[in-house]
Amino acid sequence: MVGGYRSGPTFNRSPVFRAQRARTVQGRGVLRTLSAARTLGPGDYNAALDLCATDPLANVFVAARLIEGGPTFTGSLLGVEASRQLRSLCWISANVVPVAADGEALDAYAARLRRKRRRCSSIFGDSEQVLGLWSRLERHWGGARSVRPDQPMMAVSTAPLLSGRPIDSRVRPARVDEVDIVLPASARMFTEEIGYAPYLGSDRDYRRMVAALIRAGHTFVIVEDGRVIFKADIGSLASGVAQIQGVWVAPDRRGQGVAVPAMNAVVQQVIDTIAPTVTLYVNAYNEPALRTYHAAGFRQVSRFATVIL
Repeated sequence: MVGGYRSGPTFNRSPVFRAQRARTVQGRGVLRTLSAARTLGPGDYNAALDLCATDPLANVFVAARLIEGGPTFTGSLLGVEASRQLRSLCWISANVVPVAADGEALDAYAARLRRKRRRCSSIFGDSEQVLGLWSRLERHWGGARSVRPDQPMMAVSTAPLLSGRPIDSRVRPARVDEVDIVLPASARMFTEEIGYAPYLGSDRDYRRMVAALIRAGHTFVIVEDGRVIFKADIGSLASGVAQIQGVWVAPDRRGQGVAVPAMNAVVQQVIDTIAPTVTLYVNAYNEPALRTYHAAGFRQVSRFATVIL
């Protein structure tokens, strides 16, 4: 989900990001403008949220984790500073997600992350930053299961009803008593997308995650004859942005016109009740998905990349 490609509406690099590229020249040498990476603490919480807000579409995952967890979750962040101000972040948990990181910041994060391979399942986010970080870590972490360098990140903020796009009225939030039928759909989607199952042995932890999304009203489904034939989740929500993940249509219903009106229904319900902007990212080689999202009003605003470990 290479390079700093941008298309669609102009969501430009923030002044904060551009400022990071400046270098201070003194005499014949070039001095580093950024500090070494450090683990952040509760006192950095507001500054971290402010930095995420410089590009709310790209940074919704990290912002959402901070909002959900509160100031104590800053302990899952590395940060670098310039002139005593926070200039870049890197989320380090099961996922590694750089935020506003130029080459100097990526150097600093790589120096801290080289020994943490076993903790991480993926690196994702802005393509330039992710691929830059991976180029620094690969020789230390070893090969990846998959590197997906081109994932259009897409957004829509126009309600389908206003533009006459078809809506499937059957789409609704999943109910709390439907975990048992949502969980298999979620697991199949994960396995198809990532290439391995989301759990081994007990499904307890995965069930807990699925149930939490349902309780929050963040899982949307079509149910036919007691089974889920369409599903989509809000994976991250922050700063007026809802990022959709886990979009899935049952294999026997694919190619039957389910996906577009169902996605339109999800977009409509999210814009009406949850957030004014809906985003997602998708592999560039997944042409059927791209056609679906374009038909549902999404347009590319940036480029992501994902390294699956």
